[in-house]
Amino acid sequence: MVTRCEVLAIGAHPDDVELGCGALLARLAAAGRAVGVADLTAGELATRGTPVVRRAEAAAAAAALGVAWRTCLDLGDGALAGAAPVRLVELIRGARPRVLLGPHGDDPHPDHADAARLVARASFLSGVANAFPDAGPAHRPGLVLLYAGPRQLLEPDLVVDVTACYTHKREALACFASQFGGDGPATHLASGFFLAAVEGRDRAWGNLIGVELAEGLACPGTLAADELAWLLGG
Repeated sequence: MVTRCEVLAIGAHPDDVELGCGALLARLAAAGRAVGVADLTAGELATRGTPVVRRAEAAAAAAALGVAWRTCLDLGDGALAGAAPVRLVELIRGARPRVLLGPHGDDPHPDHADAARLVARASFLSGVANAFPDAGPAHRPGLVLLYAGPRQLLEPDLVVDVTACYTHKREALACFASQFGGDGPATHLASGFFLAAVEGRDRAWGNLIGVELAEGLACPGTLAADELAWLLGG
């Protein structure tokens, strides 16, 4: 049984939502929004870490952000291109979020791009009553927003001030020691400048709206003013 939430954030791997919209999730949770996180895979193909370790890190990161719950659909790392949408449709219909956050499709990481297509398909089909009738009553989020991948210079439709909650993003990312820490094989993620570059981008987005730190989001359709006002009105 899936727990209801008001905002659902979906990522291909553990740490994806933290990198892309972690401070926004912390801001929403602090404002009293019920936030859920769904990882499509356990990141089992990563050079560093194991699924068991990464699940523990993901749980710790969720606690740092203050989100209500986190789950992993185990759709297969590296296999999202062929994944059927039914599991994600079932999750969306069970959680019934008002707002859905997903990855942007132009991310150069193939898993992120595949995840974006899967999220787009599932979020639409979840509102089609005759699609997967055994997956629960139809539901479509009122607002879908897309966050950028860590190496993506997204031109955002929306920039949100997250200065007050950015410490929670840093704390959440620090939970993923297997990916960003100093022990283990040398990777770009563990280079020491990877996380600094992500924060640098968030500072650049903040500069666009005259604040210290912000996260940028794209909208795949028309922004619904009432839904956006509800989301950020807190």
